[in-house]
Amino acid sequence: MTGKQPKLWHAETGTSEPVSYRIVDGETIVPLQLRGEDAVFVVFRKPAAAAELTVAAVEATPVAALDDGWTAAFQPGRGAPATLVLPKLAPLQENAEPGVKYFSGIATYRRTFLLPKSVRATGPLWLDLGQVGDLAQVSVNGVDVGTAWHAPYRIDIGRAVHSGRNRLEIRVANTWVNRLVGDAQPGVQHPVTWTAMPTYRAAAPVRPDRASAVAA
Repeated sequence: MTGKQPKLWHAETGTSEPVSYRIVDGETIVPLQLRGEDAVFVVFRKPAAAAELTVAAVEATPVAALDDGWTAAFQPGRGAPATLVLPKLAPLQENAEPGVKYFSGIATYRRTFLLPKSVRATGPLWLDLGQVGDLAQVSVNGVDVGTAWHAPYRIDIGRAVHSGRNRLEIRVANTWVNRLVGDAQPGVQHPVTWTAMPTYRAAAPVRPDRASAVAA
């Protein structure tokens, strides 16, 4: 492909962006740096205005750490308490309460955070979820800003935030593996799950439920 300018298109968000390129001997060379599980389309549509273009890399600047001050609400009927106060984010499988450790379903994490006036969200403002198991839907101030289901687990929340206090909600859904392991534990009187044949044994490892840290 030559004579046209490439752009990167992101199928999950419908957004596009320019990308560096150079045209050499009739070929267009597009250097790409992709993180694990990233995927893009390289689209050639418009004529190239120059034989070479360099797009400056954007360096992320940490704004705040949001790994404390959370509450979690659990889907009812799954063996977990209605709510849980989390002074510090930690994977659910590390919790001493069996109903939390072996929870499967949707857990809703909530907290507020202050965005300094010095931070103007005119461009991307990324919420980095770290590691998620298995799916996270994020809303800010009641606005659904997206769903993260693969690495890198991050969401652009720039269009929903404002200076001052903001409300953050993350709905995390996992598979039923952990609850199956929990129901296989010795002495369980009222199992939550039912299967036609045995599946996971009591000694099977539980899967991580969510990240140990969240940062924006």
